[in-house]
Amino acid sequence: MPSRSVGYHPAAFAEAQGAAAWYGERSPQAEAAFLAEIERAVKEIAAGPERWPPYLQGSRRYLLHRFPFSVVYRQRGGTIEIVAIAHAHRQPGYWHHR
Repeated sequence: MPSRSVGYHPAAFAEAQGAAAWYGERSPQAEAAFLAEIERAVKEIAAGPERWPPYLQGSRRYLLHRFPFSVVYRQRGGTIEIVAIAHAHRQPGYWHHR
């Protein structure tokens, strides 16, 4: 099955950038590892978005392995929209208006 196209909600993109910057202030290696894990997650989601269970508001959630974040996404036809790069301590569903 071919990978689907993936887009980011602007707020989700900003969350990813903010988290990467936070890790980068502490360690360039941590920043690189965080960005690599986000990239891997997005590739896996694009290859098989139905593999992860339904979450909130018609979304699905991919939990990162090394960092306390999840990639929250929705399918819109043949496109996947990343709606949040959510820290584990954020209120679940805070992104639902996106």
